[in-house]
Amino acid sequence: QVQLVESGGGLVQAGGSLRLSCAASGIIFGINDMGWYRQAPGKQRELVATITSGGTTNYASSVKGRFTISRDNAKNTVYLQMDSLKPEDTAVYYCNADIRFTASHRGARWGQGTQVTVSS
Repeated sequence: QVQLVESGGGLVQAGGSLRLSCAASGIIFGINDMGWYRQAPGKQRELVATITSGGTTNYASSVKGRFTISRDNAKNTVYLQMDSLKPEDTAVYYCNADIRFTASHRGARWGQGTQVTVSS
């Protein structure tokens, strides 16, 4: 069974930094796109950043220039480096991956979520 396990959330002051990690475990043929999403209280889940297997990245305009997404394909892990954090970045952050279970079978998996709280 394939699982995504996140780590790295916490409480930080505005202007500070955090680094999130998300590792996929289980029998995996490969991973296509990976990404991070977030959901603040009372709001819908929104895209933060995505990265393809080849390393092409995409960011929400609200985090561009402050957050950096990266991945280690050998470790089936995606990272989110968050700098210059703002109180409005406070949310539960979820990782997502498009998993290739076999050469012909694929599906999306979500992590359990990790809380990021930025104090002013």
